[in-house]
Amino acid sequence: MPVDMAQFHQVFFEESFEGLDTMEAGLIALNCGAPDLDAVNAIFRAAHSIKGGSATFGFADAAGFTHSIEALLDEMRAASRSVTRQLVDLLLISVDCLRGMLTAAREHREFDAGHVGKIRDMLEEELRGTGPGRAHSNATEHVVEANSAVLSGWAISFKPKPHLLRSGNDPVRMFRELSTLGELSVTAETTNVPSLFELCADTAYLSWRLEVRGKVSRQQIADIFDWVEGDCELTIEALPIAAGETAKAQLDMVAAGAAKKTGSQASDIGSIRVSTDKIDALVNMVGELVITQSMLSQLGADFEISRLGKLVDGLAQLERNTRELQESIMRIRMVPISFAFQRFPRMVRDISEKLDKQVDLKFSGEQTELDKTLMEKIGDPLVHLVRNALDHGIEPAAVRTAAGKPEQGQIRLNAYHRGGSIVIEVSDDGAGLNTQKILAKARQRGLVGREEKPSDEAVRDLIFLPGFSTADVVSDVSGRGVGMDVVRKNITDLGGRVEVSSQEGTGSTFTIRLPLTLAILDGQLVRVGREIYIIPLVSIVESVQLRREMVKSVVGRGTVCMLRDEYIPIVRLCDLFSSGDAKLDVAEDLLVVIEADGRKLGLRVAELLGQQQVVIKSLESNFHRVDGIFGATILGDGTVALILDVPGLITLSRRDSDAVSDCAAAVGSTTMNAA
Repeated sequence: MPVDMAQFHQVFFEESFEGLDTMEAGLIALNCGAPDLDAVNAIFRAAHSIKGGSATFGFADAAGFTHSIEALLDEMRAASRSVTRQLVDLLLISVDCLRGMLTAAREHREFDAGHVGKIRDMLEEELRGTGPGRAHSNATEHVVEANSAVLSGWAISFKPKPHLLRSGNDPVRMFRELSTLGELSVTAETTNVPSLFELCADTAYLSWRLEVRGKVSRQQIADIFDWVEGDCELTIEALPIAAGETAKAQLDMVAAGAAKKTGSQASDIGSIRVSTDKIDALVNMVGELVITQSMLSQLGADFEISRLGKLVDGLAQLERNTRELQESIMRIRMVPISFAFQRFPRMVRDISEKLDKQVDLKFSGEQTELDKTLMEKIGDPLVHLVRNALDHGIEPAAVRTAAGKPEQGQIRLNAYHRGGSIVIEVSDDGAGLNTQKILAKARQRGLVGREEKPSDEAVRDLIFLPGFSTADVVSDVSGRGVGMDVVRKNITDLGGRVEVSSQEGTGSTFTIRLPLTLAILDGQLVRVGREIYIIPLVSIVESVQLRREMVKSVVGRGTVCMLRDEYIPIVRLCDLFSSGDAKLDVAEDLLVVIEADGRKLGLRVAELLGQQQVVIKSLESNFHRVDGIFGATILGDGTVALILDVPGLITLSRRDSDAVSDCAAAVGSTTMNAA
């Protein structure tokens, strides 16, 4: 009976992508001239395993391509071929190409045979060359030549995924950039647009067919869509070649944009590798739970009031076992943050070379664990922060030397646990934030008044506004004002927050704080009228009993509370969510002070009911999105309680109360004048 090899494909792809990551990391760390033989052997073994697996499972094209890589690596480990920068670049491009082939195989689609053939020819030429790196140098010249070729232009098919608009990206802005490259024509495809009553304002329904004509390379086109990579379906095809050009020029042009990494990491596959220690702990806890269940069943079979004490003990043991079982299961979902960090060495290497900067990337806390769901969603914000550090933070070598700094800049990624949260820091020793330049740009755009003198912290916070950028030149790395607002939005959506500290001339540090998991949170239960709400404990500053003299109001502008010489805007949850049946007497209410993104808000509630861990259920997937609500949970008595979205709640209260912070300022001014 023949064996169905398809059942082993997922394991093969997981191991192959891990092998590609090993090859990439090893090549980046390889010293040219005198390489570490152990490192070369490790790269060779990874390639050999991928070749063998590809041949075993019927992926002959991938096996043949890997054979060419393996042949070069074999000569390197035999010391018959020198390790040069050009050779390492070629092998890295080959790793990218192989990743694309395996990704296509995993997704049951065709790979780009033309591109693969081009890279394989470069490998074969290198193997046949008389001097190391010679063939690659010639091939590179062909690519550069192709970049400057005069073609008729490019046809672009751009189909955003439904969530693209929610990430802060704007197709119109990208089309505007395309129009600067050449003559642009745009055709919208509206087949997926629903009826008016089914429209959702932040969902992308349109797709476009675009044509750019002029002296433009494929890489220039691809760079503009770099910000939405992974959030759209994108194809870029050459239009018919203008008179006088050859087919070879078109082929080289297609290869010119091939340096970009394709495919996906092994972590994108919906599986987790779990250590046997975690599995053993889980099995242990299930055994304890079975014993407790057996004991309770026996008590229930012939229960007498005299055995009430044993029943209470048994229920306490059941609660303890359930909590430990929950913790064991949550640990299974935890993976080291090194999975998120591993993409950056290659990215820093490529971008720093492009910007002609010397940058050393350092990691610490790579084994710090967080939930796999968070791991998948934190990648893009970290990419934005590292790219900005490379482009805006680290100075060119000449500038650093003039400032008395080492020629080589440093970017550090650090992760650690603190107080039930995970903290990720992205820091650099570059120029720091120029607060005067930021403030001037903000005044130019009308974000800050001419006479207004905000604090340095408030000025630094301006960089998170949509479309805000101080870059003098727009590049494919940064400068379009797309990025920092997306960073804050994405992190806020994960229930976290981002802060920035900077010293001009010394460097900047961006600090991200996230919950350890999106499945369970520690919450404070509060009662408002007939309803019960849950406030995440991490967002609560304090709770106080209100007194009438603490509350100040300005007609038509809102209400504030005077708390330790600080005016805090306050809102009644019963008004925000129409809970009804709420007391109007201020003296009978409690005030829960919450904070997000550096802003505080006081919530008037009727009663604090206690704290407990709650399992988060998505409200959006089961009902629809509600402003100010993060999700829902089911309480012990079977009732449903809504979990408050603290950042969203602060935004909602500011909008509904006509900027209550202005009210705080107005009351403070009135108090000072009265004094």
